[in-house]
Amino acid sequence: MSNVKIFRLVYLDFFAKNSETMVEYYTNTMGYRITEEKDGVTYLSNGFDHHNIVVTPAEEKAVRRYGYQLDGNLTLEEVQEQLHAKGIASSLKIDAKPGVSRLVELQDPAGNVIELFTEMKQSAVGFGSSGIVPLKLGHVAFYAKNFQETIEFYRDALGFSFTDQIGVGFANFLTCNTDHHVLNVVASDETRLHHIAFQLKDASHQYASSDLLAKHGRPTLWGPSRHTAGHNIATYHHDPEENVVELYIDMDVFIPELGIFEPRPWHEVLPLKPKVWEALSAWGTEFELDLAKV
Repeated sequence: MSNVKIFRLVYLDFFAKNSETMVEYYTNTMGYRITEEKDGVTYLSNGFDHHNIVVTPAEEKAVRRYGYQLDGNLTLEEVQEQLHAKGIASSLKIDAKPGVSRLVELQDPAGNVIELFTEMKQSAVGFGSSGIVPLKLGHVAFYAKNFQETIEFYRDALGFSFTDQIGVGFANFLTCNTDHHVLNVVASDETRLHHIAFQLKDASHQYASSDLLAKHGRPTLWGPSRHTAGHNIATYHHDPEENVVELYIDMDVFIPELGIFEPRPWHEVLPLKPKVWEALSAWGTEFELDLAKV
């Protein structure tokens, strides 16, 4: 039998104190399109999936849940069997939410709620015509209590590959596809979002996005600069709830069969293999915001 295998991060569901402002940010600034509103919850699409961002009104801000798509080689019942064999509790939800008719809900060791599914409704609303309009939701980074156990959970139970680290055991990068990372698990004594990241088309898109953010009163907090781990050129800003949002281009491509990253002219060594990095910026640029402490 195949192993449980996630192949992409599909959505983030936010608890938001000011849900109307968050929806306005994702539609007018980010260029997402609303696909559905139900029971006060707003579902927004990057362009193809039923939803990639969900905004749920709440008394406090937090991430409500993360949604990942499985490769479909196992039924959800078989997924539950494998999880149970590893001592991981889960529940099968039927018609639990718009766009996803069947899913498995569970928690990672850090306490994050995860939804696993094989099929999502493809609303195909198309890319937005104004705003930033990212190519996709690329990755999330979160502070994690039980961070080592959390890393092992994603690697051993859900099929992620470990790529890089920044600092020994501090920031830990994992992927479920060819992107350098889909997850960044940051060692901590608490669990909360560190940042959410969206991929842009190219450098001109990144420049235009920074201009647009400035016009919308959302200044750049860090960047642009090229990271060490992943080598993506990144900028960061705050959304209306003070969540940190990364916009990036040029992410390293992981080749698991070779255990290397696809060669790029800016790599300091060839072949570039997963390693422990000491700094965040390959350019040595300094900014007021300390990304290690957001």
